[in-house]
Amino acid sequence: MKQILQKMDVDNKKVIVRCDFNVPIKNNAILDDYKIIASLDTINYLIEHNAKIILLSHLGKIKKEEDKLNNSLELVAKRLNELLNTKVIFSKQTRHPLLTEKINQLNPREVILLENTRFEDVPNNLESGCNEELSKYWASLADIYVNDAFGSSHRRHASTYGIAKYIPSCIGLLIQKELKVLKENILNPDHPFTIIMGGAKIDDKISLMNKLLPKCDYMLLTGGIANTCLKILKFNVGKSISSNDENILINVRDLLVDYRSKILLPFDVIVSNTYNDDYINQKDVNEINSNEEIKDIGPKTITNYKEIIEKSNTIFVNGTAGVYEDNRFANGTKEVLSTLSNSNAKVIIGGGDSASSARLFGYADKFFYISTGGGATLDYIIYEKLDALDIIPDEEDVL
Repeated sequence: MKQILQKMDVDNKKVIVRCDFNVPIKNNAILDDYKIIASLDTINYLIEHNAKIILLSHLGKIKKEEDKLNNSLELVAKRLNELLNTKVIFSKQTRHPLLTEKINQLNPREVILLENTRFEDVPNNLESGCNEELSKYWASLADIYVNDAFGSSHRRHASTYGIAKYIPSCIGLLIQKELKVLKENILNPDHPFTIIMGGAKIDDKISLMNKLLPKCDYMLLTGGIANTCLKILKFNVGKSISSNDENILINVRDLLVDYRSKILLPFDVIVSNTYNDDYINQKDVNEINSNEEIKDIGPKTITNYKEIIEKSNTIFVNGTAGVYEDNRFANGTKEVLSTLSNSNAKVIIGGGDSASSARLFGYADKFFYISTGGGATLDYIIYEKLDALDIIPDEEDVL
C-alpha cells in the first residue's frame, strides 16, 4: 500500500496537492463540477489539520499560447470558494517570486490554487515533459506532496510525478478510494461479473479486453468495438467506425473464438445514412447497407443486454451504447443506464464518456461508484499500477 495522507504529519505544514480539476467549461461556466466535488475530502482533511494548502491541476490541452485563453482555472477557484469554508486565493502565476512570497504568507487553513499547470508547456513542454527545474520549484513551495489526481496518475508530468522525487509524498483520500473500489470490485469481482464496453476505437480497448475477458462472465459490446467484431464475422458494417489494423483484427478474432461464450454483440442497431442527414432506421446487423453508419444499439439488443444485467452481481461500464450526445442516437445509452440503475448489481462506471452520460441523463447518484479517471482507470485495471503512483513510497518504506 502506498503511503497515505492520514499517516502524514500535516498539522500547520505547507502541503501541495495535485488535484484533477479538468472539468468541462463552456461560455464561461463549468458544465460539470463532479471532479471538483470529488477533491473536497482531501482538501477539507487538510483544512481540519490547519495545513496551508497549495492546489495544482491541469485543464484542457495547451499546445499554443492561444489555448490559454479558454483554459484558465480561475472559474475553478471561484467554485472552490463556494464549496469550501475557507479563503481560496487564485494565482495567475504557475511560478514567480511573488507566488513564492504569497505562499509563504498563507495562514493555516487557507487555500491557494495555481493557474493551469499546462501553461508551463508553452513553449518548452516543461509540465508534460516532467522538467526537473519546474518539479524542484513546485516542490520547494511545500513540506509535503499529496497526489490526489487519479485521472492524471498515468502520466509522468512535473506536477504528478516530478514533485514527489524531492519532498515527502503520499496519496490523498480520492486516490485511496479509487484504488480500493477497483481492486475489490474489478480485479476481484463478485460473480456473475459483467463488462459493458463501448467506445469509438477498439484499438484503445484491446488491452482491457485481454485483461478482463478471463475474469468476467459476460462482455456486452457496443460502438466501434462491436462494429469491428461484426466486420470480422463478415457482417457489412457500411461506413461505421471500425478498426483496419491487421494486428488488432487478428487479436480480436482470437478473442471472439476463445471467449465466444462470454462476448455478446448487437442483434440490431440504429443507423444513419451518409447521403441523407434525416435518415434514421432500425436494422438487424445482417441488413446494413454500404452507405449506412451504426450509431446506436437497437431494441432487440437492449432487451438481450438487459437480461444479462439483471442476473449480474458486479458490472463495470466503460463507454456508451451509441452517439449519446445526439438525442436521435441516445436511446440505447439511456435504456442501459436505466436498467443498471434499477438492478441489484454493484455498478462501477469507468469514467470518460460513460461517466459523462450517467450525469447527463440524471443517473449519477444511482450507482455504487463513478470513477474520476478515464485512461488512468483503464491503465490501472490493465497493469495494476500507474506511473505517478510508482514514485510514492510504500508505507513499509517510510520510517
